[in-house]
Amino acid sequence: MPPSLNPLSPARLWPRRLLIAAVLLSVGTIAALGLAHWRTEEQIQQHHLRVLAAAQIATPTGEARSAPWPEALGDLPAPVQRYLRFAFPGGPVPGHAVQLTMEGQFRRPGQESFHPTSAHQTAGVRVPALMFDARTPMAPGVWARAWDAYVDGRMEMKARILSALTVVDETGSPQLDRISLRRWLLESPTYPQALLPGGAIRWEPVDTDSARAVISHRGQTVGMRVRFGPDGGIASMAAEEDGDLGTPYHGSGEHVRRSDYQLIGEVRIPTRFVISRAARGQILPFWDGRITQWQLLSQP
Repeated sequence: MPPSLNPLSPARLWPRRLLIAAVLLSVGTIAALGLAHWRTEEQIQQHHLRVLAAAQIATPTGEARSAPWPEALGDLPAPVQRYLRFAFPGGPVPGHAVQLTMEGQFRRPGQESFHPTSAHQTAGVRVPALMFDARTPMAPGVWARAWDAYVDGRMEMKARILSALTVVDETGSPQLDRISLRRWLLESPTYPQALLPGGAIRWEPVDTDSARAVISHRGQTVGMRVRFGPDGGIASMAAEEDGDLGTPYHGSGEHVRRSDYQLIGEVRIPTRFVISRAARGQILPFWDGRITQWQLLSQP
């Protein structure tokens, strides 16, 4: 038989070997991506659990409960009193943490286009602690997995392509820890127990439609200007300084608009939000979404 027709000849075996190698490479790549995905999801879950643990051991605040409601609000600025009566129509509702899911459109740093995004968040009520994780598609079959964790006054920020290739890897520094503390403050309308008198946040008067919310934690202090709408709800919050638009991350953002308040159980929260960067008079949205699920966790 001529060599070219021999089914076991090198000429016939070479394409088969290439095919086998390609299959093995694909299987190995899939296995590696699967392992990276599992490790990433495990890290994310551990951060959520860390926030829950910090929230559970935090000392409950009791000043709002020590006086009759709503007389307990008497020392707060007038728009804050209106807001808390709006948020708790039946009086304060105890809780140590909230968990929520969100969906909407997200713009990555340095980009102009928005992409559909889903996210989960766990936040402590009595103490500043927060974990946010998100998943954003980048192309067919390609996604970005990102998270921001802030516990015990320190932050961690990561973003990975396909849960494997790390493109953002930031750990605690005084500036980033401060930004993360502001993030917890910016998100506080979704856990308004933190805004009650005697909580971690204190209020300072500004005018009839706004007030200043201030949080101090682990040697850091940040404040935001809070504007209230005609219905009594928080309409927007703005940072007291410009953001650095050149960073590879959005961090907390410097501005948020909130709307579409819904009464869930006995707590009224805003379900629509637009979070933006802000600098030099510009407000640049990067996370436009809505809350799809919200749960208050309360210790027995």
